[in-house]
Amino acid sequence: MKLTVKSLFEIDNRPVRGLLAIEWLVLAYMAFTLVFIAVAHGSIPNPEPMLWGRAKIAASIVVLWAVYRLAPCRLTLCTRVVVQMAMLTWWYPDTYEMNRIFPNLDHVFAAVEQSIFGFQPALVFAANCGSAVVSELMSLGYASYYPMIALVSFFYFFRRYEEFQRTTFIILAAFFVFYIVFIFVPVTGPTYYFKAVGTDTIAQGVFPNVGDYFSHNQSCLPTPGYEQGFFYGMVEGAKAVGERPTAAFPSSHVGVATILMILAARSRSKQLLAVMAPFYVLLCFSTVYIQAHYAIDAIAGLIAAPLVYGLLSLVARPIFKTKRR
Repeated sequence: MKLTVKSLFEIDNRPVRGLLAIEWLVLAYMAFTLVFIAVAHGSIPNPEPMLWGRAKIAASIVVLWAVYRLAPCRLTLCTRVVVQMAMLTWWYPDTYEMNRIFPNLDHVFAAVEQSIFGFQPALVFAANCGSAVVSELMSLGYASYYPMIALVSFFYFFRRYEEFQRTTFIILAAFFVFYIVFIFVPVTGPTYYFKAVGTDTIAQGVFPNVGDYFSHNQSCLPTPGYEQGFFYGMVEGAKAVGERPTAAFPSSHVGVATILMILAARSRSKQLLAVMAPFYVLLCFSTVYIQAHYAIDAIAGLIAAPLVYGLLSLVARPIFKTKRR
């Protein structure tokens, strides 16, 4: 059903009394990582900000629940969901604080990449397609990641409201699935690893083991391509603000974007699919072009996406089986 502006503020006669499924999901991930922090407390350099961050997120859940109870309408319910989705920008670098305690595995993944392709696609792609047009298209694709998430989420909110909570639950749960993998598989991606060992070393097919180097170093290569480009600047700005040497395998960009395409197809909206398709294709290629991921990371994300979506659909089925009006 389509929503009108008036319907956003109409008081719901059957409000959700407790926490939303997406809020329970956040608390579950929080509990899991708290156990990890407790077990690895002596190895994590500075756990206090991590604990305070979790306390603030828990407090936000309580405050937004209270606001919703005072005014139980679709707008306040949407706010509860959107705030937890927005917290992904905090949860992502948090994975670095945990996986940095493990020895880095980039030398293994770069060697596998070399054995499969005979070269490093992250080096060759950018070197052979460095025109301003290609560079801007790749940067546009990479920058479209969060707008794609917002587009699918708000499409369901305004056009398929009865499935809004299920959709956002699956999106956020997919992120957390990937984040758990990132914690235990410390791969930084080419932009960090190539910077650490030198692109000349990589080009020669030599992949040194850097051990715990990234536990204390966060420098990366500049994004390849047209440095004066608008979208190039957006990617570089995002890297400067929130990027960390973490979360390379499998590519959550490709994985989550593929799940978004599945959700778009499930919406039965040809317009939504048509809008998203070109950005999705650009994004998949851009992860390798800008050297954020090895090609095998992108391939793994593509393979993992339908499996993760299928698993989360099974989890969501009993949670959302009773449809509210």
